[in-house]
Amino acid sequence: MLALNNIEVVYDGVILVLRGVSLVAEEGRITTLLGANGAGKTTTLKAVSGLLQTERGQVTKGNVELDGGRIDNLLPHEVVKCGVVQVFEGRRVFENLTVEENLIVGAHSRTDFTAVRRGIDRVYDSFKVLRERRGQPAGYLSGGEQQMLVIGRALMSEPKVVLLDEPSLGLAPLIVEEIFGVIRRLKEQQGLTVLLVEQNAALALDVADHGYVMENGRIVLEGPAASLRQNSDIKEFYLGLNETGARKSYHNAKHYKRRKRWLA
Repeated sequence: MLALNNIEVVYDGVILVLRGVSLVAEEGRITTLLGANGAGKTTTLKAVSGLLQTERGQVTKGNVELDGGRIDNLLPHEVVKCGVVQVFEGRRVFENLTVEENLIVGAHSRTDFTAVRRGIDRVYDSFKVLRERRGQPAGYLSGGEQQMLVIGRALMSEPKVVLLDEPSLGLAPLIVEEIFGVIRRLKEQQGLTVLLVEQNAALALDVADHGYVMENGRIVLEGPAASLRQNSDIKEFYLGLNETGARKSYHNAKHYKRRKRWLA
């Protein structure tokens, strides 16, 4: 469905951020991209959605393909029309518009207004609290409700692929569980393809089918999510578990040094 083929990304013509990144998000599956802050995860999503140019970034090598056709040379609105939509970190709603107006904005690339109405109803069925808030300004919603809204707004374009950037950030565990439950159902019932960036590795690997680990702009490890959950390095560096499965202690953190066996 979606493939990044050995892409390099450069900012301002000199800053190399992505260094030969290759990954595949298969149709109807959830693929997660793990890594620490600054590893290049969000840059990877922007390379797909066409938003690099707004930050003076550019794909200088490799390509991005959707269903075998290149999309790395398209403008952001053209990428959306092709079927790829990004949900940004930070719940960026249109605060002065109502919930329903936000959803209508998400359908800006569609012209069949009857279908748009059906799309709104499907979002309300997935996120029932939004139906109750449909006439309220989005700025008055809670953080969890805003996250539901931006995901619902993304679904209004009827995408083939959704790029999710840190959907759990700053939310209560129960709200996170609800949101990821909806994402799971959308995959199972509608065949939605998701490329998920998430720092909560335990959560990401629980919901994902396949995963990639990124460090310093490179993919350093990949595999089925179930396999990555059992990987000793993933347990130690991302799940905070020792080899016995117990929670790791960082009391003597200054003496802790990452082995990075995958880079050996």
